[in-house]
Amino acid sequence: MNWLGWTLLSAFCLASADALTKARLADYSARELLFVRLTLTGLLTAPLLIGRSWPELPPAFWGWVVAMVPLEIAAMLLYVRAIRDHPLSQTLPYLAFTPVFVTLSGALLLGETVSPRGMGGILLVAAGAWLLNTGNAGAGNWLTPFSALLRNPGSRMMLGVAAIYSITSVGGKGAMQYLPPELFGPFYFLCVGLILLPILGLTTPARLRRVWRRPLPVLGTATLMGGMLLAHFIAIDQVEVAYMIAVKRSSMLFGILYGALLFREREAGRHLLAGAIMLGGVILIALA
Repeated sequence: MNWLGWTLLSAFCLASADALTKARLADYSARELLFVRLTLTGLLTAPLLIGRSWPELPPAFWGWVVAMVPLEIAAMLLYVRAIRDHPLSQTLPYLAFTPVFVTLSGALLLGETVSPRGMGGILLVAAGAWLLNTGNAGAGNWLTPFSALLRNPGSRMMLGVAAIYSITSVGGKGAMQYLPPELFGPFYFLCVGLILLPILGLTTPARLRRVWRRPLPVLGTATLMGGMLLAHFIAIDQVEVAYMIAVKRSSMLFGILYGALLFREREAGRHLLAGAIMLGGVILIALA
């Protein structure tokens, strides 16, 4: 399977994990959800690291990891705080800027460039993602999120998340110059998850037992996140980071289907238009 197939699989797993979280874990706290989606995912994929032949890892590899882990945790904490304390219509649209930012960070950190056709595809995906997430922005006003940057700290937080993710995505590919993706993905999530554990305050048996009050959805979500991360790093190792991250935003298209089928969400017309724009962008990127 090529990078496009792996990226679409990563997007599908991410959308499925989000849908399962919304359907069965909606009453979990932000700390509990971070534990399930990050720490538990790292622990579930850790057995993939056992019995494997590891290459010698130079200081450059550890430099990438040391730089990425605190950024990853900062992005996660900002993300949770933004969506918890501020309207989704004023936060989620800014994730659409991640692939745009990646074109800059990829060029600066890895020397990657994108073709004009590829850049057009990235911008189409970003535009579709923006449209998809601005439906509640006051009578469908797609300019509302721009003005929200001036008055809403949650909007600025999420724009910061998009910028941080553009760096960690590129950093992951930089680290995979020294460690193959099937090892790096589980290793990286294990590092992030274990470091995050004391930050979440879920270190006592009583608090951990509470997380397991719904074992099947918890394991299902963590398993889907594990599939997402493995497919993510395999894909990003095969293509320019900006292309992979842009196509991964197609998880929103899968989210449209889940929203319509499972949660009876409305605004199908706007969703279909946004989906068509994103699909056009994916096709341009695939042809780049």
